[in-house]
Amino acid sequence: MTTASVPDEPIQDLHAASELLRALASPVRLGIVRELSGGGKRVHELVTALGVSQPLVSQHLRVLRASRIVTTRREAREIEYSLTDDHVAHIVLDAIRHAQE
Repeated sequence: MTTASVPDEPIQDLHAASELLRALASPVRLGIVRELSGGGKRVHELVTALGVSQPLVSQHLRVLRASRIVTTRREAREIEYSLTDDHVAHIVLDAIRHAQE
């Protein structure tokens, strides 16, 4: 398998990419990103879709928010979570498809 020649990346870019991958390094967080790739969701919707507890989903959402992977929008008494951009969704969905091959 040949790889395209990649120009040397500044080390800070490599660190940033490493932090992004570290933030995604959890099955629950990958599941959250997969679910949010279809649009914004509230915590209870993520709990139902992933089949895990609300505190666990909330804990992982905090990590994703701190990494600026997800953003929030308040609607009355609830908060809707959505992806900051589609790039992370592509990474996660491609990784899931690759693992299934």
